[in-house]
Amino acid sequence: MTELLQQARIIDPISGSEQLADVLIEDGKILSVAANISEFPPDTEIRDCRGLILGTGLVDLYSHSGEPGNEERETIDSLLQSAANGGFSRIAILPDTSPAVDHPAMVTQLQKMSRPEKTGTVGTYNLPSLHIWGAITEDIAGQQLTDLAELASAGVVGFADGKPLENLSLVRRALEYLQPLHKPVAFYACDRQLRSNGIMREGVDAVRFGLPVTPVAAETSAIAALLELVAATGTAVHIMRVATARGVELIASAKSRNLPVTASTTWMHLLLDTKALKSYHPSLRLEPPLGNPSDMQALRKAVKSGIVDAIAIDHTPYTYEEKTVAFADAPPGAIGYELALPLLWQKLVATGEFTALELWQALSQRPAECLQQSLNGIVSGQKVELVLFNPQASWQVEPRNLQTLAANTFWYGQELRGKVIKIWC
Repeated sequence: MTELLQQARIIDPISGSEQLADVLIEDGKILSVAANISEFPPDTEIRDCRGLILGTGLVDLYSHSGEPGNEERETIDSLLQSAANGGFSRIAILPDTSPAVDHPAMVTQLQKMSRPEKTGTVGTYNLPSLHIWGAITEDIAGQQLTDLAELASAGVVGFADGKPLENLSLVRRALEYLQPLHKPVAFYACDRQLRSNGIMREGVDAVRFGLPVTPVAAETSAIAALLELVAATGTAVHIMRVATARGVELIASAKSRNLPVTASTTWMHLLLDTKALKSYHPSLRLEPPLGNPSDMQALRKAVKSGIVDAIAIDHTPYTYEEKTVAFADAPPGAIGYELALPLLWQKLVATGEFTALELWQALSQRPAECLQQSLNGIVSGQKVELVLFNPQASWQVEPRNLQTLAANTFWYGQELRGKVIKIWC
């Protein structure tokens, strides 16, 4: 099949360039990129792309699958469909399934569940490639290391528990064992004793809303300890879910000392702060909690500058019954695959705070680099891994427009602007 995309606004973070051009695609390969393509096969499907964005496929560093164990929340099939509907060509899921991904057999099982192509309600998609994080620890208490080498041989993308690990001796041992495997390793830095029962970031709004607070030090003390272990072992580490201005400062200092550290924050921490919690909406119960306005601004600046390398989605589906409870009783997390790009574009790019290229670097190129992967640029001869996005299309956040099985989002029922038209991957 041959397709001609005419006059698309091309955003290519690999070359760091933007241009208005035609793109000719055939059998999964870019044949030509030019200002005007006039020669093409007679059966070519032609699409007028004026006003549309054509970018490299989006890459998600970490999210959660319901299946296996909690298929009522999300299946592998619905997860992949949802990611495709949101413009993602690659996604990575954390190992907190039931059973957990702590043995090679679970890696194989999840790999078999993902298929190369499906037909969804919005057309035929090449589904995103599914990458699987292997667990660092294999028991609930997090005190026993998995067989890291066996998991690496089974094909995990890297290692991450997605939960705080507070036994620093165990963390150091894991870093020493992981170094020769040359796989990414990611940690969620949080001191659970300091966090205690906190569900809202400490500050004026927390006092006003009367919610138990999580101190900034719960994040920063854990980041500081982890950075000391990175310095001692030399093992590269990715720090997940950075949510405070002081956390950004610590990461900036570590990078200035050339420590092998990358970092990410989640898309919702760039869009909302503690003031949004006046609604007590249970889908705003997140872990880590939303930051104060100064935290949100620091995170935005850090993503723009690259101090915080990537924006993660941390898509966390729950059933209606699980989330329709009091704010303090709600499990932390929200869906995001189909919402992140439209909302980030409208709140950051359309307002002029980010350029389109800066957003695409944080959602596509740099997440891939954190996974030790590379992306193809939008140039002749490359295999296609693309997303076509209409930043002006309006749509309602409701079941008929979503591929995910879950509805735990602050934006449920609202009208958004910006819709993915198609992905190639």
